Amino acid sequence: MVKQTVIATTGNSLVAEAFRQCAPDVVAAYPITPQTAIVEDFAKFVAQGRVHTEYVCVESEHSALSACVGASAAGARVMTATSSQGLAYMWEQLHIAAGLRLPIVMANANRALAAPINIHCDHSDIMGARDTGWIIYFAETAQEAYDNTLMALRVAEHPDVKLPVFTTLDGFITTHTIDRAEIMDDESVSAFVGQYEPENALLDIENPTSHGNFASLGGTYFEFKKAQREAIERSRSVIKDIGDEFSKLSGRPFDVVEGFGMDDAEIAIVTIGSTAGNARHVARELRAKGVKAGVLKVRVFRPFPSAELAAALKGVKAVAVLDRSESFGADGGPLSLEVKTALYDAENRPMVIDYIYGLGGADVKLELINQVFDDLTDLADGVTKPSGLVYLGAR
Repeated sequence: MVKQTVIATTGNSLVAEAFRQCAPDVVAAYPITPQTAIVEDFAKFVAQGRVHTEYVCVESEHSALSACVGASAAGARVMTATSSQGLAYMWEQLHIAAGLRLPIVMANANRALAAPINIHCDHSDIMGARDTGWIIYFAETAQEAYDNTLMALRVAEHPDVKLPVFTTLDGFITTHTIDRAEIMDDESVSAFVGQYEPENALLDIENPTSHGNFASLGGTYFEFKKAQREAIERSRSVIKDIGDEFSKLSGRPFDVVEGFGMDDAEIAIVTIGSTAGNARHVARELRAKGVKAGVLKVRVFRPFPSAELAAALKGVKAVAVLDRSESFGADGGPLSLEVKTALYDAENRPMVIDYIYGLGGADVKLELINQVFDDLTDLADGVTKPSGLVYLGAR
């Protein structure tokens, strides 16, 4: 395990620090609340000469990711950051980056989408991008935001993957609150992320290639998409291997799903992002009273860890899935749909209740988590039956 320094800082500052330690060749970004501090801090690092990156100030988020796509295709190590409407404005380029197999790493400060206008946390922005071909990490804490960023770069640039990666943290809750964290020294991070060796770089004039060619009827578009699917499937083992390596280096555990009290849980909450802390707190209190309550946190959403989740929920009687975003007209939120699909082939499937919570930064109080566990207890005891989607805490 490497020597580390304990500091107190925000999630945004830690992501900027991780960017600096990764030493990207190019960062192109446009500020948007609550991501702004990431690019402000990183711009200071560049101005101070603490990292030798070409920092490109652009006029919009669409331009930011367009510049990143061009730089990555040219053969540069590229990182950026955004949030909410900014991510929505990047929509076209998200697909292009994934289709061109460009290993860009982007931090996203998870935030609500308008309308109505709202700058606070939910997962509407990142869940809207869940099918664009990017790998997606979720952080519960500032520490995880730092750790995920370092691992994301290794995964993105791995020869078996070559895909862009999101590393996300919850707006204001994780981006702006002061948290305790451990950071590794620059030399250890540099050794961990290694040197980027691009394949088929546009600036490799000795081996000229073309990017973004036309592949219409009779062309290879279909096969390109199949190759994308195969690449993100290959990333499953790469994410785990790199996570294991990082855990040994940092002393901090990592898995694509992380459980609390799941060994003998009869009722369990499945959640994602910062809410996992409140859920664990309540579960710990309940277990002290003899209630077999558990919490399962999904740390990597794409590729979705279906097998790991189904294995962790084996033997659980009733499950609550907490979604901080909507999938209007669907049978539940995005996380709920994935969980129910993962459980479809399982023997003795648990009963599942879907909750939408915390939209637009609505508070996720302990009373609400207690309410969810009370609902699960009634369901497990046969007092009630699944009653469809619940808007948790809505007035």
